[in-house]
Order: sequence, then C-alpha cells, then structure tokens
Amino acid sequence: MAQQEPYRKLIIVVSIIIPVVVAVLFRVKIDGYDLTFLPPIYASINGLTAILLVVAVWAIKNGKRTLHEQLMKTCLGLSGAFLVMYVLYHMTSDSTPYGGEGAIRYVYFFILITHILLSVIVIPVVLFTLGRALAGNFEKHKALARYTFPLWLYVAVTGVIVYLMISPYYPS
Repeated sequence: MAQQEPYRKLIIVVSIIIPVVVAVLFRVKIDGYDLTFLPPIYASINGLTAILLVVAVWAIKNGKRTLHEQLMKTCLGLSGAFLVMYVLYHMTSDSTPYGGEGAIRYVYFFILITHILLSVIVIPVVLFTLGRALAGNFEKHKALARYTFPLWLYVAVTGVIVYLMISPYYPS
C-alpha cells in the first residue's frame, strides 16, 4: 500500500486560498497609506530567497541537513513576508504600467507572465515538498525537490528582474 501524501487536503486548500485571497485583495484599495517604499524591500527579499535556496541545496548535497532545514524554513518565512508586503503595496498603491518599448516590452511581459503563473504553481509544489520532509518521507521529498528548487528559484529571480525592469517607471 502506497503511503498517503501527508497534509494533502490542507495543502490543496491553502494552495487554492492563497491565490484567491491575493486576487480578491488586489481589488481592494485603501487610501491614506504610503507604502511606496515596499517594492525594493520585497524585491530584495526575492533576491535573498534565491540566494538562500542555492545555499540550501549546497547544504543538503554536502550533508548539512540541519543547515538545509534552517535555510528552507527561512526561505518559507521570506516568501510569506514577500507575499504580505506585495499585497499591502498593491492594496494601497496603483499598479505601475511598464514603459519600455520595442522588443524589451515583450521580454518584460514574458518574464512577468511566467513569473505570475509559476508563482501560483509553486505554492502547492513547495508545500508538498515541505509536507514530505515533515513526514520524514525523504525519498519522496528529494524526488519532488528536484522540481521544486528550479521552479522556486525561477520565481524568486524573476521577481527581482520584474522589479528592476519596472522600477524606472514607478512614480516619484
């Protein structure tokens, strides 16, 4: 009998709730708060997450399981902090249109769209990978982590790239 996927129902519920809540909150606008300082902070959080993901993979490949675990918990916390700041910014500020022209505009939108789509997909993938580790099912954890790592890394790195590409167009 195959082992049941740990935390399956909870992961599915959370993976649906997060994007739905984010989409709903994007429609909520709260005036009177200036959170325009947040984009460089949450872009930096994405950058730090990317670096720590790479270090975490190095750690596990070098037998440093406790360090790996601590780094992954930090990455989860950073991703949570990013999400909160990102939503708060968009609830209190108008979206900034991208002002680039020509081929770079298509590059920007390709990166942005893949970033958004994969950021939704990465939620259950990360949570299932975490669930397997928490359940001590390290073979299945490792098998899924091979996909989780590049996916999460792509989302983190493209978050920084999107910020760098749109930052010249933020209102001053």
